[in-house]
This record gives sequence, structure tokens and C-alpha cells, in this order.
Amino acid sequence: MSKVSPAKKQHRSMRGKSVDMDLLRKRNELTPAVGNAKVNARGDEIGPGGKIIKKREELVAEHYAVANASQQRQPVEEIIEETPVAQEPVKKAAKTTKKSAAPAEVAAEESALDAEEEWIEDEDGNFVKKGE
Repeated sequence: MSKVSPAKKQHRSMRGKSVDMDLLRKRNELTPAVGNAKVNARGDEIGPGGKIIKKREELVAEHYAVANASQQRQPVEEIIEETPVAQEPVKKAAKTTKKSAAPAEVAAEESALDAEEEWIEDEDGNFVKKGE
């Protein structure tokens, strides 16, 4: 037989055993949580020496009271009255594709667009709007 270290022997003996997680939670619910959260495993706020300052239920009720107060609801009619009406957008000339339009139509459209905004080339070779 091969020799097995005591650590491995203990590890092997844990195989197949069930662990009751609910029982572990109940046993340790008053144990302070690890870190700087200042709460216990149950969620109660704790002070020096592990003394419970506020219970979890009080903290939850306080949170929802603040959250509900900040969310004041308005009837839908008031919201509709308050929203500004958008102005009708300025219509631009519809572009036609070169495949579907005759060359004369495309040229007329391009000249109409050029008439709206004329671009010129400056000394550096950049195109800028005329008059700028």
C-alpha cells in the first residue's frame, strides 16, 4: 500500500458529504462581514463591538421611502401638455439616384444644390463655403 499524507486523507474523507448551506447561513447571520461594509451577514448595520444599529428591514424601508419620494408621478395628460411641439423640418430637395434618373435631371439637381451652398477652394487647398 502507498502512504497517503494526513492532509490528503482528510480531503478524501470529505468526498460525498452533503453540506447544508441554509444551516451555515443561519448559524453565521450575526457574524460581521469581511471588509469595511460595517454590516453582518444578514445585512444589519453594525457599530463598534458588533452591536446592531439598524436592522435590515429598517434599511430596506428607508431606501424605498427615499426612492419613492424622488419618483413623483405625473398623469400622462400633464406630460403631453408640457412637451414642446416640434416644428416642421425644412424640406430639402430630394436626391435622385443616377441609375433611376435621366442625366438632365441629375445635372439639374446638382446645380440646385450648388446654388444653395457654394464652395470655393482656399489657399491651402481646403474647400470652404463661399463668404466665410
